[in-house]
Amino acid sequence: MKQNLFFDLDDTLIHCNKYFYFVIEQFVDAMTTWFAGYEGVSAEAVRNKQTEIDIAGVAVLGFKSEHFPQSFLDTYNYYCDLTGRKKSTTEQDFLWKLGLSVYEHETEPYPNMESTLDKLAGEGHVLHLYTGGEITIQRRKIEQMKLERYFDTRVYIRRHKNSEALEQILAEGNYNRSLTWMIGNSIRTDVVPALTAGIHAIHMRAESEWQYNVINIEVEPKGAFFTLNNLLEVPPAIHDYVIRQQP
Repeated sequence: MKQNLFFDLDDTLIHCNKYFYFVIEQFVDAMTTWFAGYEGVSAEAVRNKQTEIDIAGVAVLGFKSEHFPQSFLDTYNYYCDLTGRKKSTTEQDFLWKLGLSVYEHETEPYPNMESTLDKLAGEGHVLHLYTGGEITIQRRKIEQMKLERYFDTRVYIRRHKNSEALEQILAEGNYNRSLTWMIGNSIRTDVVPALTAGIHAIHMRAESEWQYNVINIEVEPKGAFFTLNNLLEVPPAIHDYVIRQQP
């Protein structure tokens, strides 16, 4: 039977986290160089403080691009205040530009992205793309990967990607929830909202997951709930489940 398949974008179909980790390491290197000799400003402490501030910013602002470079500035200012080191406009400008540079990387697909989407579309399923972020940034990624050939106009970009946002999309589309799936890497923004909405969920396990995405699952699935390691596993998992449900 034809299913509605909602795919997450970042770290489900294309790489994302690894670019943030790369830029964060540059930030940590700069901080430990500037604050060398100051007590309590280790690489681990700086990394943990930036993560804490970054996650708090997402909770308030959603996936707004400025929140990431702002987490660099806030971490820098925190340690300046803590140690008494004088703040530098030059250093602050450097950190802001460094934070924004994460959005300039070329889009890189996950292994087997095209073959997986080709397989599912060829089986007659309706593919949707549901992603968190800013429209301009996410649209650029979609265009670079030419994903319109799979999703057409069925693209939903939300700054706040949560249960309320998914519920609105499902209600407006009047989708049969027993025939609808969410496929994504984030337990927080993909899996839990899907289970809360009563649709099927596939958690794509990431090699290294952002701490924000990791939360406990306290919702009882009403349908299928799988954890998979590779996109190639998605078509047979859906196919086998649908077959088992047929009388």
